Amino acid sequence: MTDRKQLSHDRIVEAASRAIRREGFHGVGVADIMKEAGLTHGGFYAHFESKDALLAEAVGRAGIDAYDHLSVRMAQHRARGDSPFSALVKAYLGQAHAQGRETGCPIAALVSEIPRQPAEARAVFLHRVEGFILRIQQALPAPAHRDMAAQVSSTLIGTLQLARLFGADTPQGRRLLRQAQQSLIRQYDRACDGGADAEPADRLA
Repeated sequence: MTDRKQLSHDRIVEAASRAIRREGFHGVGVADIMKEAGLTHGGFYAHFESKDALLAEAVGRAGIDAYDHLSVRMAQHRARGDSPFSALVKAYLGQAHAQGRETGCPIAALVSEIPRQPAEARAVFLHRVEGFILRIQQALPAPAHRDMAAQVSSTLIGTLQLARLFGADTPQGRRLLRQAQQSLIRQYDRACDGGADAEPADRLA
């Protein structure tokens, strides 16, 4: 793929990754995505065999983008003295993430739609879910089992969805985020590992 074609390809995938988190899989069409990418509709099939192929790639890109955004917010909390797990919880259930739907976690944005999507998109999505659980497991104080990390992930994702339903900037939404933060940190952030940093997970979340 030429450099120019690769740049156009990346623009399409990036636009699609934002659009699906903002509108859902069925909320956007190829024409909308190409327009957002600043390209003509007719050029789509020079890059993808189908819309399904684009959406599968867009899910992967959304996961990488969300990982990067979350990492920046986590680093800010770590700089203030938070443990790895506390930093993750505060970043994920923070106002910036709750209000930044199109740059946020694709799991929270799309999980209810995934069972109805083609196999390729489902496989990519499940890979992202496993990566998110791994990241939580590595942030939890040791020893932390996968089942515990999966339980925490369910609470994080469900809380974010409900806060967005109420409105992340409403009193109900803010209270829900704050209470879930406090509950998770109080329940799981035991100082049994002396606060040592966890090894970083691959960029899967």
